[in-house]
Amino acid sequence: MNYASGIVGDKAHAEDIVQEAWLRFDEAVRRRQPEHPLGYLYRIVRNLALDGRRRMTRESRVMVNRHFDAVVGTSADDAPGPERIALYKDELELVIAAIDELPERTRIALEMHRFGGCKLREIAAFLNISIPLAHVLVADGVQHCKRRLGWP
Repeated sequence: MNYASGIVGDKAHAEDIVQEAWLRFDEAVRRRQPEHPLGYLYRIVRNLALDGRRRMTRESRVMVNRHFDAVVGTSADDAPGPERIALYKDELELVIAAIDELPERTRIALEMHRFGGCKLREIAAFLNISIPLAHVLVADGVQHCKRRLGWP
């Protein structure tokens, strides 16, 4: 609890993390016994806590953007019309299809960077590759999506 609480800074959130970590640990141990079970449990707690912190950071950015829009005075007139919504849906389907076409490692790197907010060093560590290769994978994924959308 203390370890998780030190990472997330909230005792209630730390309790949730430890409970989730224990469930994952129990499931993993049933499949095979890790060499260092305590270290493995701590790693699960750390990963869940860091994922939770990243999620909270992203959510706070969204809230700040919404607050900014409210203060600036974004009006209903700025809302997209039905034509624009249909266009965005078509583009979204093209992007999803383009991402599905990517090799697994490139897809993971792109999703971690663009959707997960991960830094290149985090992607490199997760995929067990160099940071420059992580950059190349993300760039290749973005370029592929741009080509599929017909963007320059």
